[in-house]
Amino acid sequence: MSILLIAFLILSILFVRYVDDFAYDEKAEELENYGEQIIAELERARPGTNLQAYVSILEAQNISFIVFDQQSRILYPVSGSFPPVELTQEEWNVIEQGETLVVNRDVERFELTVTFVAMPYFDNNQLAGGVLLASPVSGVSEMIAELNKTLITTILIAFAIALLFSLWLSKMHVSRIQRMRKATSMISEGHYDVNLPESNFDEFGDLAHDFNKMAAKLQQSNEEIDRLENRRRQFMADVSHEMRTPLTTIAGIIEGLRNNMIEEGQREKGIRLASEETKRLMRLVNENLDYEKIRSNQVELTKEEIEADELLEIIQEQLYLQAKQKENLIVVNTQPGDVIYGDMDRLIQILMNITKNAIQFTENGTISLSTFSEGDDMVITVEDDGSGIDVKEIDMIWRRFYKADLSRGSGQFGLGLSIVKQLVTLHDGEVRVESEKGKGTKFIIRLPHKK
Repeated sequence: MSILLIAFLILSILFVRYVDDFAYDEKAEELENYGEQIIAELERARPGTNLQAYVSILEAQNISFIVFDQQSRILYPVSGSFPPVELTQEEWNVIEQGETLVVNRDVERFELTVTFVAMPYFDNNQLAGGVLLASPVSGVSEMIAELNKTLITTILIAFAIALLFSLWLSKMHVSRIQRMRKATSMISEGHYDVNLPESNFDEFGDLAHDFNKMAAKLQQSNEEIDRLENRRRQFMADVSHEMRTPLTTIAGIIEGLRNNMIEEGQREKGIRLASEETKRLMRLVNENLDYEKIRSNQVELTKEEIEADELLEIIQEQLYLQAKQKENLIVVNTQPGDVIYGDMDRLIQILMNITKNAIQFTENGTISLSTFSEGDDMVITVEDDGSGIDVKEIDMIWRRFYKADLSRGSGQFGLGLSIVKQLVTLHDGEVRVESEKGKGTKFIIRLPHKK
């Protein structure tokens, strides 16, 4: 409001000053025009004949004029109330140089404040004297005073309108700030589900937009923290559950051995069982550590181009005995020249986990390991004709510690497929499952070729 008021006052002063100068300049120009006509009359062969006519015309317009000589004596009109001509030496110098003297506002030498001009006239190219025309400035002053009143009224009206508009703006902005304060308080209390109205016409709108983005990110972070906390709790529960059985078995065997409660012929079997349960616990710890390393991107892949038949034959040979125990046959189908781009050790880990899973849920069946190139990808499939997976459970098999059939797979922790998912993702690939209950399962892995 202060800036507006100051700006308006400055503009008003400049405008009044401009109008003031313009009005006086117009009046001086009018007097000069009459002066030129009077001088033209004086320079005729018989000067003074028509000067009386000018007196009448100028008196009607409240303009007085005199003709004076070089000694400042009034030559015309002979009788009148016009005061003596009192020009300063500087003003006389202007006239003597043949120039017109213009005084817009004089308050000392005349009874009234006037605007006057003094113009030289010559006789035979010699300075004979001058003509002085004067007009009161009351009319101009009245006009400027009226203009000042109008400007003051305009300023007051504009100030009132600006004040009302400013009050409206301040209330609007204060309400927006209060909404932001309320939203900030909600966030400080842990309520991140807030949304401020946004706009594109001022900084408050930009701030609201940034605030909403911040709140959304905080909400996402809070949800992620909740998910991590739930995962931590679930992890602790799952690990405790998985560790309880082998630890109970080991504790029972040790207690039986210490108290001689196990017969001599069963001791070797008990020790073997304790050893197997110990290995099972070590496997659980190692798989969890491996899973966490993979999930947190702490695993570095050493990618190379691998012959597909070589890779699949390694899986076939290592799992031959395990498949034979369930009377399963592992078959390898590759095309000549099929090359898989990836980390050898991690690809073996992926295929071992999937194939072991297939052996676990297949009896007297066939497990096929196949590869073929499709576009920019190499496709690896592991297909069995076992018991299959219920369609409702397909999306859940990638979860850590999830088991599709709790009655099967003693010694399995449900970590294998979670590790498979993470490792395939690290290879910039994708894995999906096609299965139907009672009709077998097919794992499809797509890995990009080397660029």
